[in-house]
Amino acid sequence: MILLSAQHIQKSFGGNTVLRDASLVLQDGQRLGLVGVNGSGKSTLMKILAGLENHDGGTLSMQKGLRLGYLAQQGAVTPGKTVLEELEAVFAPVVAMEEKLRETERLMACEAENPERLRQLGNQYDQLTRQFEESNGYGWRSTVQGVLAGLGFRKEQQSQPAESLSGGERTRLCLGRLLLQRPDVLLLDEPTNHLDLKSIAWLEDYLLGYAGAVLLISHDRYFMDHVCDHMAELLLGEIECYDGNYTQYMQQRTQRFEIRMKAYELQQKEIARQEAIIARYRAFNREKSIRAAESREKRLEKMERLEKPVEEGAIHFRFDIRRRTGEDVLMGEELEKGYGDRVLFAHVKLHLRAGDRVALIGDNGVGKSTLFKCIIGQERFDQGEIRLGTGVDIGYYDQHQAHLHEEKTVLDEVWDDFHRMEQSEVRGALGMFLFTGDEVFAPISTLSGGEKGRVALTKLMLRKDNLLLLDEPTNHLDMDSREVLEAALEDYPGTILAISHDRYFINRFATRVMVLEQGGVKEYLGNYDDYLEKINRGQAPDGDQPQTTKTAQDKEKRRSREATQRLKALRAAVSEAEAAVARAEQEQADLEALMAAPETYQDAAKAAELAKRYQQQQQEVARRYEAWEAAEAALAQEE
Repeated sequence: MILLSAQHIQKSFGGNTVLRDASLVLQDGQRLGLVGVNGSGKSTLMKILAGLENHDGGTLSMQKGLRLGYLAQQGAVTPGKTVLEELEAVFAPVVAMEEKLRETERLMACEAENPERLRQLGNQYDQLTRQFEESNGYGWRSTVQGVLAGLGFRKEQQSQPAESLSGGERTRLCLGRLLLQRPDVLLLDEPTNHLDLKSIAWLEDYLLGYAGAVLLISHDRYFMDHVCDHMAELLLGEIECYDGNYTQYMQQRTQRFEIRMKAYELQQKEIARQEAIIARYRAFNREKSIRAAESREKRLEKMERLEKPVEEGAIHFRFDIRRRTGEDVLMGEELEKGYGDRVLFAHVKLHLRAGDRVALIGDNGVGKSTLFKCIIGQERFDQGEIRLGTGVDIGYYDQHQAHLHEEKTVLDEVWDDFHRMEQSEVRGALGMFLFTGDEVFAPISTLSGGEKGRVALTKLMLRKDNLLLLDEPTNHLDMDSREVLEAALEDYPGTILAISHDRYFINRFATRVMVLEQGGVKEYLGNYDDYLEKINRGQAPDGDQPQTTKTAQDKEKRRSREATQRLKALRAAVSEAEAAVARAEQEQADLEALMAAPETYQDAAKAAELAKRYQQQQQEVARRYEAWEAAEAALAQEE
């Protein structure tokens, strides 16, 4: 069932056309991810769908009585309410219903001697009770607590005024309020912003079980892989839709682009061939050849010309190093940091070896960024110290770009740090990050978060340091830029320690995951999926086991990856065996239907053949069940 349809939507701001011919359809129960480069108009389109922005052209239609819920990137709260009251307000009608039930009970007690009135009140009470139960009247308080906990709000925060929350906390609270309202369509603009990994995982599970439809904008590719069943890409003002999650969309997108480019190139070759033939015919300058040339020209004019496939601009760069380090790159023991009476972390041990690819994760507020600032000397540890290995040069990417100078232009920001370079070389480096023409003279203060991130990455690329400390490097980058960053880090010959909430990014680059907690660090070999697999199986951190050499680490890493691959293969085998049983049983049911038909027995030979096939199919079903049981047993043994 179609809930919402937008056809040929157009929107311009001044002379800038954002949406040229955008169309999409949202079905009941669908979870649609909307992607596109920064500035492509995703948020504008969502505001148009939510009724917060007018469109210049096209049609927007939706099912009568459809309830839309919209989450903006910046949420607003009700003045004077606490965190708990803000969410409880969603259930004000349920509270009123409960009060009416109590009032009806009191009236029934007073009218005990009036049978007719008592009957009327009893009917009202039954109807109210059904409505109350359907509205989660008995469980809404626990539902509110579940949402607060899932989104990372502590018990002591519930009595805090909602207005006193930080911007990120307000957005989380607005998300919780929206989820509790349970509209028919959820419109979510970057819902994972300001959420830690635990809260994101909780939100994934919530949305997977959500009864309505979901349209979401997100840069979290792992999140979309797990939540979305359809994707829509906004490219150059138009929308193209895809079946499947983000990974499947990327595969289909590449295939479609290659097919279109091939078709375009073939047509261009055919056009060139026809034009060459026409030129030869005209060169003959005979009546017959001129008529042939004109005939071919007419056919060529009628040909529907294919447009050359184009993609939005994407950054392209690579990281390199000036010199190599020794085996030991960074070491620290009993590291501790706090502010006043609050201890962020203590007893932290770090040991990075050459070539390590380490992701640092942990709850919000545990001190991951502070740890980085202590490592580079911006702050000091309360206890412990960091030792760097031979020849280590640290390159630091700050997620807030606090080291950029707001008053400088883009060109000067980079050139002042690399004054030995020619201006053309600096502009060439900035061009890799899509700063071209007069854009290099724009003040840093006028740039968006994504543009500032690209300036910071330009400087980091030119430094050629051999140890990269990256604090949320994928924040503010669009999808394509993230893919390019990941490819650049794959080829980087140095060592990487990166803070990230981007699980897709962690899967691409990391060979080790460190979980920072108040009492220290837990280490897991492998990427994010490997880490998740281990904690779900209750496996102890790899760092709890003695590992003294990089060779031992590599061996354990291979063993862990092989075990994960075996598990995946066994699970796939179980799924295939289960599907094979279903197919065999369906074939058996089809044969049974034929045997039950009276006309089957009009031909004795055919009836006998059918009976023989049925016996064989019974044996096939039995064999399939045995294979399924064997696959289940193998999986159980491995787990």
